[in-house]
Amino acid sequence: MQDLEKMTPEAAYKHARDVIKDRWPEAEKIIKTDPEWAYWYAVNVNKSRWPEAEKIIKIDSYWAYLYAHNVIKGRWGEAEVTIMNDLECAYWYALYVIKGRWPKIEVLIMSDLKLAYRYGRDIIKGRWLEAEAAIMSDPKWAYWYAHDVIKGRWAEGEAVILTSPEWAYQYAYDVIEGRWPEAEETIKTDPCFFKMYQKIF
Repeated sequence: MQDLEKMTPEAAYKHARDVIKDRWPEAEKIIKTDPEWAYWYAVNVNKSRWPEAEKIIKIDSYWAYLYAHNVIKGRWGEAEVTIMNDLECAYWYALYVIKGRWPKIEVLIMSDLKLAYRYGRDIIKGRWLEAEAAIMSDPKWAYWYAHDVIKGRWAEGEAVILTSPEWAYQYAYDVIEGRWPEAEETIKTDPCFFKMYQKIF
């Protein structure tokens, strides 16, 4: 075995997991210097919370979220400020750890249209009125919001959807399920989408 002092956190973790197949106390000081390998050690070797490593795990949004979800299996209050720094992780934390709305992140989530749409769809499970002004600023996410959240025509979002030939076509096809005369001039600007539109309608 190579000199322990020269081992990386990854190598020390893998040796504990694959060779020792148990905790390796002498190497833990090395493993717990890296959030990723400290997380994997807690999951696959320790198989429970590893309080001595939590200080390092909670400095990384992604590994802190996974630790809360897979190790703590619940909210990890002292890591939430870190998790909030990564909106994608914050969304997953709300969805899978809190299992509901997380008001502290909602203003931040609204700044990312993809996540705002997903937050409405997956967490609020319905219209998210506070975010609609942001969502309706982009034809793609306005379309998806109408399709998956409203599940029908969204009059307020149509003005932006009909600025895009792709999303105007998709909206006519999937949401209106018929001709959308107001959008036809836009759809005509893209021969591919206009051809599909003409074939269907």
